[in-house]
Amino acid sequence: MSELTLRQLGKSDAPTLSLLEKECFSCPWSEESFFECLGNDRFYFVGLLEDDELVGYGGLVTVLDEGDIANIAVRSDRRGGGLGRTLLTALGEEAKRRGVIYLHLEVRESNAPARHLYESFGFTVDGIRKNYYTKPQENAVLMTKKL
Repeated sequence: MSELTLRQLGKSDAPTLSLLEKECFSCPWSEESFFECLGNDRFYFVGLLEDDELVGYGGLVTVLDEGDIANIAVRSDRRGGGLGRTLLTALGEEAKRRGVIYLHLEVRESNAPARHLYESFGFTVDGIRKNYYTKPQENAVLMTKKL
């Protein structure tokens, strides 16, 4: 049986993060963007590894007592098995550790599995950001949770 581990990601993980990002999103972050964020204390990235191979990651950015889930990505062949839940739990724990009171995120309006996951964690809908996403163009659902 394969072993799953969580670990904080660093600058040396930027190339691998970029590859997974390209698999998961139509408008992916660049390797350079990851490299910059991984060197900034306001950002926290956690990776989920299976036998030392990255199968998912999550990103958190904090400012004072507010946090934003920047991204959660799980390799396409590993979706639906609870890995997103594991990553969201890890990000929530880090947000609490950093003193975050309000945790925010945006999600594609059509992404029902992700919306269901966030709702199961206590996130509630705050509003809609019209045409926030591109490729394809779509609204973002804004969600917040008080920690």
